[in-house]
Amino acid sequence: MKFNNKKKLAAYLFTIILFLIILSSVLFYYEFSGRKYKETFHSKHNLGNILIIGLPADATNLIGNMAADAPTAEVASQIYDGLVRYNRNFKIVPDLAKSWKISNGGKTITFYLRRHVYWQNGQKFTAKDVMFTYRLMVNPKTPTPYAAEYLKVYKAKIIGKYIFSVTYKKPYAPALSSWGLSILPEKLLTGKNLLTTKLRSRPVGTGPYSFYKWVHGYEIVLKANPHYFMGAPRIKMLVYKIVPDPSSMFLMMKSGGISYMGLSPIQFKYESGSKKFNSKFRKYIHPSLSFTFLGYNLLDSLFKNVDVRQALNYGINKKEIIKGALLGLGVHCYGPFMPGTYFYDKNVKKYAYNPIKALKLLNEAGWHIKNGVLEKNGKPFEFTILTPQGNQERLSAAEIIQQNLKKIGIKVDIRVMEWTSLISEFIMKKKFQTVLLGFTITPDPYDNAAIFMGSNIVPKGLNFTSFNNPEIDVLFRKARSTFNLKRQRKYYFKIQNIISKEAPYTFLYIPYAMPVVKRSINGIKPAPAGIGYNIRKWYYSGFSH
Repeated sequence: MKFNNKKKLAAYLFTIILFLIILSSVLFYYEFSGRKYKETFHSKHNLGNILIIGLPADATNLIGNMAADAPTAEVASQIYDGLVRYNRNFKIVPDLAKSWKISNGGKTITFYLRRHVYWQNGQKFTAKDVMFTYRLMVNPKTPTPYAAEYLKVYKAKIIGKYIFSVTYKKPYAPALSSWGLSILPEKLLTGKNLLTTKLRSRPVGTGPYSFYKWVHGYEIVLKANPHYFMGAPRIKMLVYKIVPDPSSMFLMMKSGGISYMGLSPIQFKYESGSKKFNSKFRKYIHPSLSFTFLGYNLLDSLFKNVDVRQALNYGINKKEIIKGALLGLGVHCYGPFMPGTYFYDKNVKKYAYNPIKALKLLNEAGWHIKNGVLEKNGKPFEFTILTPQGNQERLSAAEIIQQNLKKIGIKVDIRVMEWTSLISEFIMKKKFQTVLLGFTITPDPYDNAAIFMGSNIVPKGLNFTSFNNPEIDVLFRKARSTFNLKRQRKYYFKIQNIISKEAPYTFLYIPYAMPVVKRSINGIKPAPAGIGYNIRKWYYSGFSH
């Protein structure tokens, strides 16, 4: 390249230098974003320490009970409280209710509420807020997938300013745990449209952290609630940094831009073993409270035949997925119930990898291989798997499924989608063939009713596969109507076996949770519930309060 005069050369060099300055500034900002946050927030609020949490996807909204996705649940859990909650060992303990009494043969629960609880706008919490939340949940106009639990209430009553009771027509075993739902502020939401109210993006709760800022697709910022009834959190600010790409999130953590995140198997096994890394960060590992599955849209003609769904279960190599996608950092999953609990049937039907058996079932259903392609009446067997971006393990699992099924003549396409669009535009509208997703495993076996009962098909519940088996519905109703644990166990064992036989899902694996936290953070106490259950008690070295 030639320049006619020195002025043009100088102009060109100036442009390059300016570009490099801008580029270095941008890189500097991202590399030290965590430090920048601390400095900015310290100077404005003088609040001290900050916990920056890596979040792989944005929340859909910030009103508790109105969404079913994990990012929303994670953020909302810091803003809102329920009447009860699960503790570190999955035992139900008091939250907004200081105590309760079960009477009337197990049909009535009377909650005695805490008297000195305030909403984050300074208004006082009372039984009116609980009644308002209940009425909101049973209102057919409320966009919630959790209504079924509260439609079972026969009568709700405010007995006093701090006493609230609910009565069921029949004993309802999961009743107590169901009141862990987020209680919402009556005065702020009365008469509001839940789809348009500003509280969707500027929530007010009673929880340990209050809303500060939400930049969609970038971050959600919460600040400590100094008036929290269980004591103000020791860490004064939570920043949920939304980073869909796990590699970028990991780089941000190593450079100081993130304090707490979940590692991928590759990161845990191969990228976080150095002395330098372990001098700065502390790693944990335990089976996660979730299971990963391939879910079938039973409204799609391809998946209406149970023999076809069973064949797909035999045609997918779960061992290869755990070894290849998770690098061995996961365990087999045979159903939606929490392994090792009283209600888990370890003898439930299992589908070992058997492509010959898969083809036999497909042949019986009218599908035959011709020139390497499985077809029926001239139509090839092909479908698309939808899965959210930002989860490399699920993408790898989908690719292994793709290769497994190719061996028996099935063509599988994979479509990776942005999280909120996947949930709102495809899952909840049943516009999919299959999805590779995960669900939380809870200690209460009845929570699976929201996923598998016919009465809970979306939008009424979380049953987006449209699975509808009347026998399962009867068994769930029987299980919830008795406090006899042996009877409950009998019903839940039958439910697990029906789900396994009907195969609306292919249960793939339970991944290990592999959280990593800065070593300067103290107060972490690992438990069956993981490590994040007590974030409000975490603190940085050098900060006593």
